[in-house]
Amino acid sequence: MAKMQRNTVLVVLSFFAIYFIWGSTYLWNKIAVTELPAFMLAGIRFVIAGSLIFIISKILGFSLKITKQQFKNTILAGFLFLTFGNGVVVWALKFVDSGFAALEVSAQPLVVLLMMRVFQGKKIQPMSIVGVILGITGIFLLVGQKEIIAQDGAILGMVLIFVCMLSWSYGSLFVGNADLPKNFFVNTGYQMLTSGISLLIISTLFGEQWISPIDWSIPVITSMLLLIIFGSIVTFTAFNYLLRIVSPEKVATSSYVNPIIAMILGWYFLNEDITAQSAIASVVLLTGVYFINTKKSLTIFSRFSGKRIPKDPVG
Repeated sequence: MAKMQRNTVLVVLSFFAIYFIWGSTYLWNKIAVTELPAFMLAGIRFVIAGSLIFIISKILGFSLKITKQQFKNTILAGFLFLTFGNGVVVWALKFVDSGFAALEVSAQPLVVLLMMRVFQGKKIQPMSIVGVILGITGIFLLVGQKEIIAQDGAILGMVLIFVCMLSWSYGSLFVGNADLPKNFFVNTGYQMLTSGISLLIISTLFGEQWISPIDWSIPVITSMLLLIIFGSIVTFTAFNYLLRIVSPEKVATSSYVNPIIAMILGWYFLNEDITAQSAIASVVLLTGVYFINTKKSLTIFSRFSGKRIPKDPVG
């Protein structure tokens, strides 16, 4: 695919989006899920975001026509990334702090690398082996804190987030070879809309008590609007734009920034604690992610994903 014309201002704004806006989604989800049922929250977010993407696509003249196989693949990709990968993480935020969740999710490149070894038989590069060791050490330090484990539902939250990483990582391998709509904006619209509908169905089956928007508090309404407009539409568009303009390893640096932003915002707005062990774990874990995301390692990812490295589950 030919490189798009580079616009310096647009590149800077796009990096701001994937660094700071995506890192902020943990805070917004945490605020919203304190009042709203998790699956209802995620379902409404993606149904509205997907619908808006379709409207924007029509205005821009993009064709919404796709094949039956592409439609099936968008449903599966949407389930792996959004229905399960994102919806269950939002549910897990009921039990763990937003900063903790962001830091655990930052280990996702490690899980992808191990899955590629298991399912594809790909050799792990020496730099990535160092990253795996550091990543596992960082996760052990993170989840081994007695003061965190002692909290009600904390272990359940940790396990849920890890399972979601497995879903997101498998989805990363799936989209590399799947027949999906050529236009990434249209592709995103189908994934978000179908996932939103499935999340609302799950919400109904789970017996979640739906809350009318007129009863939402101002912070929840604000968080939902931010998640729909910025967390779903703006940031994903910026992510895909950057993948066409700059090298994948530069885009992957958001993996280092998002957890820091989430931890700072959670501490400032929600009074979440940042323990010394969490700080040490973050340094060790993110250093491991750095080694995994080095250029030599990313050449492995690009063979399967066409230089599209899917982002974290909550964003």
